[in-house]
Amino acid sequence: MLTYPTINPVALQLGPLSIHWYGLMYLAGFIAGWALLVMRVKRSPRGFQPDQISDILFYAALGIILGGRLGYMLFYQLDDMIHYPLHVFQIWQGGMSFHGGLLGVMIAMWLYARKTGKSFADITDLIAPVVPIGLGCGRIGNFINGELWGRVTDMPWGMIFPTGGDLPRHPSQLYEFMLEGVVLFLALWFFSKKERPRWAVSGLFLLLYGLFRFTVEFFREPDIQIGFVAFGWMSKGQLLSIPMILAGVILMIYAYARKKI
Repeated sequence: MLTYPTINPVALQLGPLSIHWYGLMYLAGFIAGWALLVMRVKRSPRGFQPDQISDILFYAALGIILGGRLGYMLFYQLDDMIHYPLHVFQIWQGGMSFHGGLLGVMIAMWLYARKTGKSFADITDLIAPVVPIGLGCGRIGNFINGELWGRVTDMPWGMIFPTGGDLPRHPSQLYEFMLEGVVLFLALWFFSKKERPRWAVSGLFLLLYGLFRFTVEFFREPDIQIGFVAFGWMSKGQLLSIPMILAGVILMIYAYARKKI
């Protein structure tokens, strides 16, 4: 059994202002994503200029924060949202839904595309390879917060989390960091280094993330307020990932059927 490295979720206290590691992880993800996108468009613009990246990521940040938080409250804590609406704004406590954030980013990118006359598909194909950086950083934030831990296990790398009872559990946040962060980033980054048909990169992102998330959910403890939502074993995360997998397959087929770059 491994020892859980207890870390204060507050990275820096400046008087009444608390700077949390969770927020810093998101900031690190945005900075890294911005740097990589600027580097990429300098080498292969595809109609984008480096100075547009900041605007794209600003829209994406709004989509992630608003969509992620609203999605979490709607998908996982609807009763809490109804009775205590102000909890929606308490982002520093954790509680961000990837699926909600994805919808938020898609809406934000659609608005940016309308404003600038860019292709919505070109924008999502551009940003998809760097999204896993933010996902990976977010999972590290979950691990530091000691939240979203896994199911009870007897594996030697099990950990006892402060809020997870007395039994060792899968460090599922680290599983997600590896799959949704590292592996997904490498797969998308190298796949997108060559010219691909429009929608192919976005489709691969949806497909791989959906598969990775569906798999990791078998090791992750279902949300206590929801439990399993279907068949006695399917979690809400798995249920929400199924449309992603299907959409990814459809987009990949569509992209290569058209073969339009």
